[in-house]
Amino acid sequence: MNFPEELKYTKDHEWVKIDGDIATIGITEFAQGELGDIVYVDIPTEGEEVEAGEVFGSVEAVKTVSDLFMPITGEVIEINEALEGEPELVNSDPYEAGWMIKIKISDPSSISDLLSSEAYAELVG
Repeated sequence: MNFPEELKYTKDHEWVKIDGDIATIGITEFAQGELGDIVYVDIPTEGEEVEAGEVFGSVEAVKTVSDLFMPITGEVIEINEALEGEPELVNSDPYEAGWMIKIKISDPSSISDLLSSEAYAELVG
């Protein structure tokens, strides 16, 4: 499994790339592998302030639907519109083309709750 070291992770299998006060968020390679073929990504929260731990959207795979949990508090400023027509990007390229949202971080202290790549790798075994 690939867990890039420059990213942070959650126990709910989201990854976070922090660039100043902007965070890009998606689901990990492990998560997309567990879900299987992703057929739909629903993120209705653009423009909303979402607290860490709250649901910001969902991912629908062939066999299941899974909620997406906000890793850090912030305002959703952009969603990956490419996923509307190509949700399978989450399967083929979860850390680049398959990103889901970008947020403006409003509570930087919530970053300290995120896992390193090593800690996440231990979590998923």
